[in-house]
Amino acid sequence: MEKLSIIKIGGNIIEDETSLNAFLKLFSNLEGNKILVHGGGKRATHVASKLGIESKMINGRRITDAETLEVITMVYGGLVNKNIVAKLQALQIDAIGLTGADINSIQSDKRPVKDIDFGFVGDVKKIASNSIDKLIKADFTPVFCAITHNGNGQLLNTNADTIASTIGVGMSKIYDTSIYYCFELNGVLQDFDDKNSVIKNINSNTYKELLENGIISDGMIPKLDNCFDALNNGVQKVHIGNTSMLTKENDNFTTITL
Repeated sequence: MEKLSIIKIGGNIIEDETSLNAFLKLFSNLEGNKILVHGGGKRATHVASKLGIESKMINGRRITDAETLEVITMVYGGLVNKNIVAKLQALQIDAIGLTGADINSIQSDKRPVKDIDFGFVGDVKKIASNSIDKLIKADFTPVFCAITHNGNGQLLNTNADTIASTIGVGMSKIYDTSIYYCFELNGVLQDFDDKNSVIKNINSNTYKELLENGIISDGMIPKLDNCFDALNNGVQKVHIGNTSMLTKENDNFTTITL
């Protein structure tokens, strides 16, 4: 089975031109089949405020009303996505920028209202693995932004970590799939105040211990739950760390297995 790497980058890399250029150089040198997934929340917040639109967040999650969805579509699907695609072309990577609506690649349901109405936010229900594979087989490198659709003409803002994991699950039927979550830390840390205290390997047993001892808490819990969900549904390995984990020289990051 051929290998496929899915790399997700967050807003801190996107916002800093030097970091973004350095990451894209690493990404372009990565061997084999690959897909890039990006968010862009910080840029969307910045553009929204310039337009006089207030960004509303609850527990770190964005409330996406109709106005905010327009900004997100412009920023994620336009500004950020096409900037990345153009930079990759300059690095001789034949990239193609996509939302989940393109080639019907990622369908979502609008999140049901429980305690909070998140607005036009999607929960992924279906990945068109074969359609995405046609792009890879044609030597294109897909670059997905964090927008999906419901199949009835409605775009939906969708968590980029979730998009990466669900694409990973969908593509694992065709490829030996690994996911790389790139962020500003070196990996999952034993001690948050010591940035070098990387836990190099986590499996489902050690994860339980880390939770019980309070070493993993807050925002890292949903991220890791997402990782184990992907592993339980066909993804081979998940890696968390800074962008240098894409080089062969660096082994100081976290690898998650079952």
